[in-house]
Order: sequence, then C-alpha cells, then structure tokens
Amino acid sequence: MRRLHVEESAARNDEGVALFAAGRYREAVPQFEQALAGCRAVLGPDHAATLTVAGNLGVAQVAAGQRRRGLKLVVDNLADRIRVLGDDHPDTMTARDALAAVHRTQGNVDDAVAMSGKVALQRARKLGPTHPDTLTSRMGLALAHAAAGDVSSAHRLLVAALSDAEEAYGARHSYTAMLLECGHAWGLIGTGA
Repeated sequence: MRRLHVEESAARNDEGVALFAAGRYREAVPQFEQALAGCRAVLGPDHAATLTVAGNLGVAQVAAGQRRRGLKLVVDNLADRIRVLGDDHPDTMTARDALAAVHRTQGNVDDAVAMSGKVALQRARKLGPTHPDTLTSRMGLALAHAAAGDVSSAHRLLVAALSDAEEAYGARHSYTAMLLECGHAWGLIGTGA
C-alpha cells in the first residue's frame, strides 16, 4: 500500500513538472499540492522526495501568481534542506538557486545577486566550474546582475561561463547552447558570438 501511495505521488509530481514546463503553472499547482500531501503522509516531512516536491510547489505557486505563498514555501524549503541535508548538499544548492531565481523574477534584485553569487561559488567549489549545475548557477548570477542593471558584470559573467562551457563540452553542446540562448535573449551577447 505504501509503495502505491509513493508511486501515485511521484506520478502527480511528474505531471506537475510537465505542466510547469509547458507554462501551465496554475494547472501544475494542484498536482504538486497532491503530491506533497502524499509524500508528507507516507514518507514524512524530511524525506528527500518530500523536500523536492515542496520546492517544486513553491516555484509553481510563484509562477502561477501566488507569490506570497510560493515565496514562503521556497524559503521554508531551503531552510528545511539546510537542516536535513546540510548547507553544501547538492539538493540544498538547488533550493538556494531556485530561491535566487524567485527573488530575481520578483524584482528582489539585491537578494537575487547575493544568493546567486553564493550558490555559484558553492557549486564551483564542490562540483567544478563546468559542471552543468554550476553553469546554470553562473547563468543565474549573470541574469541577477542584468536584472539589477549591472549589464557590464552580467556580460562578463555570461561570457566567462560560455567560454568554459565551450572548452569543456564544445560549441554545439546543450549546455553551451543554453548559455548562448540566454545571452541572446537578455541582449548580453550579440548574435555573432
């Protein structure tokens, strides 16, 4: 019976992820809510799967316009991960990166820059500068600087990450393409780069 509940919660989380990826944030929220209720009931509040679903729900709530509830859940999720997993655990760094992105999208640019900087340094130290998660954090840091109006720093940070990605993975790899696309979208890198 327990396995059935866990599988049902995992399926709801997966459906929420798919809806979120499709930009259907309001529809993703109830999927994540049901998955979180199932995870808490069967696995407990501190289980890794419960923490993952709680983070997903918080981000989805922010994207769906439930900013206050979502931000509180993302902040609480980061605190829970620090308490349960430790500050340098990869899942904790993922939660910190998510909170930095929420701050950036909500206009809290000073918090976004500080938090993005911390997680980019943590990931570079723990995973290396060209690990996919580190490249994602470095991109987030560049975007935080751009959102704060520091386009020069944003450009410099993104170009450095792009250079490292090209050297490590090649010019046509998905990580390199992600950074390049981000640079174009934000106007930080010209189309000829």
